[in-house]
Amino acid sequence: MNTLIAIIGLGVLCLLFEIFNLRKAIVPISILGLLAVLGLTVSEFNTAESYYNNMIAVSTFSSAFSCLFIVLTIFLIALGHNFYENHQSKISDFIAIKIFLLAGAVAMVSFGNLAMFFLGIEVLSIALYILAASDRMNLKSNEAGMKYFLMGSFASGIILFGICLIYGAMGSFDVIEISELSRSAELPVWFPIGIVLLTIGMLFKVAAVPFHFWAPDVYEGSPALTTALMSTLAKVVAMATLYKLLSVLNADMTEAFKIIVVVISMASMTVGNIMALRQTNVKRMLAFSGISHAGFMLMTLLSLSTSAGSLLYYASAYSLAGMAAFSVLLYVCKNRDNEDIVNFHGLGKTNPILAAILTASLLSMAGIPIFAGFFAKLVLFSETIQAGYLALFIVAVVNSIISVGYYFKLILAMYTKDANEERKGTPVIIYAVAVIAIVLNIALGLFPSLVLDILA
Repeated sequence: MNTLIAIIGLGVLCLLFEIFNLRKAIVPISILGLLAVLGLTVSEFNTAESYYNNMIAVSTFSSAFSCLFIVLTIFLIALGHNFYENHQSKISDFIAIKIFLLAGAVAMVSFGNLAMFFLGIEVLSIALYILAASDRMNLKSNEAGMKYFLMGSFASGIILFGICLIYGAMGSFDVIEISELSRSAELPVWFPIGIVLLTIGMLFKVAAVPFHFWAPDVYEGSPALTTALMSTLAKVVAMATLYKLLSVLNADMTEAFKIIVVVISMASMTVGNIMALRQTNVKRMLAFSGISHAGFMLMTLLSLSTSAGSLLYYASAYSLAGMAAFSVLLYVCKNRDNEDIVNFHGLGKTNPILAAILTASLLSMAGIPIFAGFFAKLVLFSETIQAGYLALFIVAVVNSIISVGYYFKLILAMYTKDANEERKGTPVIIYAVAVIAIVLNIALGLFPSLVLDILA
C-alpha cells in the first residue's frame, strides 16, 4: 500500500515540476524517487497485510513483482531523457504517464478485490493507449493507438463481463470470500464462465495466440520507447496478474482447462517463432518473439501451486534482455523512418559494445547458457515434465531451436555486413541502461536462487 501511495505521489510531483518550470530535474528526480520506492517495496517483503477492507492485499508475490516493475520503469524513464529530447515541453507528461502506469501495474498484482484489479488494468491500459498514439504527426503511431484502443476496449469489456458473472455467482468482489465460496459443493454455472472470460481478456493483454493479431502492428507503429514498455513491462504485468487471478480465485483447473492452456501455449510459441523468421523489421520481429515468450510463460499455469518462483524468474530474464535489446534499437534507429534490419548492418564494427550487448540479450532470449534466459527455460521445462506434459515440453524445445534462426539473422547482420554509415557518439544513458540490464540478466543466470527462492 505504501508503494502505491509513493508512486502516485511521485507522478503528481512530476507534474508540479512542469508547473514550476523545473523540466531538467524531472528525469533524475523520478529515478531517485523510484529507487526510494524500490527500497520501500523491498522492506515490505515477507509481510502479508490487507488495506481498505482487503481492496489492496500486500504479499511476497505482489512485492516481488512490484520490484521487477519498478526496476523496468526506472530503465524506461532513464531512456526517456534521450528519447524525448526534441519534446522538452512534454517530457513531464510522458514521464508522469509512465509513473501512473506503474501505479496501475502495482495495483494489478496487489489486488484483494476484483474492483481494484479492474481499476489497475484500466489505469495501465489508458496510459498505454496514450503512449502508443503519442507521436501525433506519424500516421503509423495514430494507427497503432487506434488499433490498440479498439482491441483493448473489447478485451476490457470481456474482463468486466467476467467479473460481473463471478459477482453474480458469488455475491462478492472480495477474492478471499470468492475463494472460500468456490470450495462449496454446488457452484453456479456462472462462476466457471466468468473465470473463462477473465482468462480470455488477460490472454489478449499477454498477446497469446489467438488473441495476438494486434501486437505486430501496434509494436511497429508505436514510438520505439512505447514498444519497449509494451514488450517488457506490460507483458509481464499481464502474465503475473493472470497467474494471480487463477490462484486467488481458487479456479479449479480441470483437465480440459489445462489442455486448452497447453494448446494456446504451443500455438503461441509456434506462430510467434515462425512469423518472426519472416520479418525484416526488428520491432515486428521482437513483437512476434514476445508472442512466443508469452507461450513459454503460460506453461506456469499448469502448476499454479508451485510455479510462482519460476514465473518471476522467467519474467525477469525475458524483460531484462528485452530492455537491453530495445536500448540498442533506440540508439540505432533514432531519427530514422523505420527499424529495418539494414540499419543494424556493421554495428559490430562501428559500435562493438552495443553490438555485444544486443548479441547477449538475443542469446538470452534464445535460451543460450550463462544467460538467465537459458536457466529460466530449464526451470520451466523441468516443471512441465514433472506435471506430465511431455508433448508441450517437446514443442517448447523445438521452438527454442527455431528462435535461434531469427535471433542469429540479426546477429549476423551486425558482424558480417558492411556498415552503411558512420555512427555518431552514443549517449551515456543508452550505455548505462543497456549494460546494467544485461549485467543483471547474467547475474540472474549465474545465481538463479536469488529470484527462485523469493517465492519458493
